[in-house]
Amino acid sequence: MRHALLGVIVAVLMAGCARGGRRSSLLLERYARGQLAEAALAGGVVDWRLKPVTQAQEQKGVEVNVAYASQEYLRKFFSDKSVFKEFAGQDPYFPENLIFYVKIANKSAKKIRISPAEFLLVDDRGNQYALLNVDYVTAYAEFKAPFSTMTRGVVEEARPGYFGLSLPVGKLVAARPQGRFALIQQSSLQSGYLHPGVVHDGLVAFWNPNRLAKKVRLLLTNIKTDYDASDFPQTALEFLFTFETVTP
Repeated sequence: MRHALLGVIVAVLMAGCARGGRRSSLLLERYARGQLAEAALAGGVVDWRLKPVTQAQEQKGVEVNVAYASQEYLRKFFSDKSVFKEFAGQDPYFPENLIFYVKIANKSAKKIRISPAEFLLVDDRGNQYALLNVDYVTAYAEFKAPFSTMTRGVVEEARPGYFGLSLPVGKLVAARPQGRFALIQQSSLQSGYLHPGVVHDGLVAFWNPNRLAKKVRLLLTNIKTDYDASDFPQTALEFLFTFETVTP
């Protein structure tokens, strides 16, 4: 009986290993809108240094502060237990990601609406990068940490039981990167209305731009304001922040 059960477990684990490392369809998309010849140079691991590190602008009573979030910045940011509680300590992003901290203060007398999904990053080589949402990052996490690495720990914890070998099935169910998902959900800049006096902040993430880029432009586009009586916006603001890239 024990050998039969062990055979079933091994078959399940082997099937999981075969699936491990398979790319989600999200990850098969090109990293940028640009020339195919540039594609291989984007989305890689680059130890960026951007300057200036922080910038600020104000238009029509809307103040925007942006900071480049280096890996050191992110480690400190996600270590704050007063904010992230039991999830604190893990940077959910990857070296293949370029992250910015954005704070938007509505100092006007009117509501505004932000839509981070419309924010863009553009490099000086003619490539345009869309915002990475939580689905992209968690799909990449699953690809980077295939099922086989988890199953090794499950096998080690298997113990003899009344019906033979006992498998900690809970670990199979709990293996998905929920901590990573929770951190991104809690820390990312959210879309929606900001009423007068509201200050909203969070992170926005992109794939690393072309490693040969010397400048990148962060465009916070389509921030709507001046709503009329029919709740239709009369104005759409755009904030442009330019950074120079410095590689060590």
